[in-house]
Amino acid sequence: MNSTEKRPSVAMVTVSEDQEDQRLDNFLLGQLKGVPKSAVYRMIRKGEVRVNKGRSRPEYRLRPGDRVRVPPARTRPDAAQPFVGEALKARLNAAILYEDDGLLVLDKPSGLAVHGGSGLSLGVIEALRQMRPGQRFLELVHRLDRDTSGCLMVAKKRSVLKALHRDLREGRVHKTYLALVWGRWNGLEHRVEAPLSKQHLSSGERVVRVASDGKPSLTVFRQVRLYTRATLVEAEPVTGRTHQIRVHAQYAGHPIAGDDKYLPREPAAYFEGLGLKRLFLHAARLELAAEDGVRRCFEAPLPGELAQVLGGLQTADV
Repeated sequence: MNSTEKRPSVAMVTVSEDQEDQRLDNFLLGQLKGVPKSAVYRMIRKGEVRVNKGRSRPEYRLRPGDRVRVPPARTRPDAAQPFVGEALKARLNAAILYEDDGLLVLDKPSGLAVHGGSGLSLGVIEALRQMRPGQRFLELVHRLDRDTSGCLMVAKKRSVLKALHRDLREGRVHKTYLALVWGRWNGLEHRVEAPLSKQHLSSGERVVRVASDGKPSLTVFRQVRLYTRATLVEAEPVTGRTHQIRVHAQYAGHPIAGDDKYLPREPAAYFEGLGLKRLFLHAARLELAAEDGVRRCFEAPLPGELAQVLGGLQTADV
C-alpha cells in the first residue's frame, strides 16, 4: 500500500494578521504538514507556489492580505519525525542563556544547524519543537551558520518575532562575534564595506563572493589581540548577509581560522596544528533595543575548544 497521500487540489490561502512577517518557506511547512522540506523548496523554485499571482523566494516575508497559492503535494502522514535523543535534549537545555514568556536565547553549539534542510532532517528549531510539544509558537528570529557557535534568539510569540525583526531591520540589535583570523591585522578598527553575492560553483557548492552587483554589506572589525601569525578580533555585522563576516574577513586578507570554504590550505594547516577542528567564529554577545529604558544584553562564553587554541597561540608567542 502506498504510504503517501496527495493533497486533492490547489489551495489559495489568505495571510492573516497573525501570520505577518513569517517567511514563505516556514509558512508553507506549516501548511503542508508531512511534506519533506526539499519538496517545499523545489515547489517554490519551480514557481508552483505563487504569492499574489507572482513567483516568490523562500525568504519572502508575508504581509496581511497576501494570497498564497499552495499546490497539491505528496505527504507522508505516517512518517516519523526526526529523533531527538536524550543527549541532544540535555545539551540544548544546558545551552539556555535566557528565557521569558516571549523569548528564548540559546548558546548554540558548533556543528548543529539552526534548522533542517539541505540533507539535514534536524536542527535547533525542530529539536526545540519536539522538546516542547505544548509550545504553540517557536520560530527562529535570525540564523547562525552551522559551524558558528553562540547567541541564538528564538521567539515564543509572533508579536515578539515581529518586534525583533523590526529592530533588526532598523539596526537596533547589536551582534558581536569573536573570530580568530589569519595574519597580523594591524590597526584597532577596520570597516569592510563590500557588496556580497551568492554563487554556485560547478560542483554545486554554494559560496558567497564580493561582487559589484551584490547586496550592500558592512562589517566592522576591532582588534582584540595580536599573535605572531594570527589576530583575535571582534566582528560586528552592520548588515546581515549570508557568510558576511567570513567573506569580508577573507576579502580584507585575513580569513577566519577553521573556515573550510574561504581559508587557503597553508593557514588551514597551521591552525590544524594548534588543534583547531572547527570554525573559529563565535556569536559572543547580543544587545537588544531598550525596553523601558533598559537595554538587554546576553553573552555566551567562549567555548573551551576555542579557548584552548588561544592558549596554544599564547604559548607559541612566548
